[in-house]
Amino acid sequence: MAYDEELANRLRECLQGEAGVTEKRMFGGLAFLIDGNLAVSASGQGGLLLRADPARSQELVAAPHVERAVMRGREMAGWLRVAPEAIRTSRQLTRWVRVGVCYARTLSAP
Repeated sequence: MAYDEELANRLRECLQGEAGVTEKRMFGGLAFLIDGNLAVSASGQGGLLLRADPARSQELVAAPHVERAVMRGREMAGWLRVAPEAIRTSRQLTRWVRVGVCYARTLSAP
């Protein structure tokens, strides 16, 4: 499945004005990086793939339609999948983009 172009455009709008944003195709989707660190992605599996503080994973997956991402058969703390149902409105999408951006800004440049 290709990533959702409409979602990618919505992400661009949310990230407009953010410093250090670049786009890169990765993980089957279109990732948005902050200073080289993945913040959020229009996932090829639908919805968002985003990075968050691993210490907040439990809190964040308590939200409806949010789960830990599974990579190579393992749940990954700090990597979340947010289903399309959880990002229908601009307000919902902005909330999750902020989670990813805020965490990416805490990381050193790769």
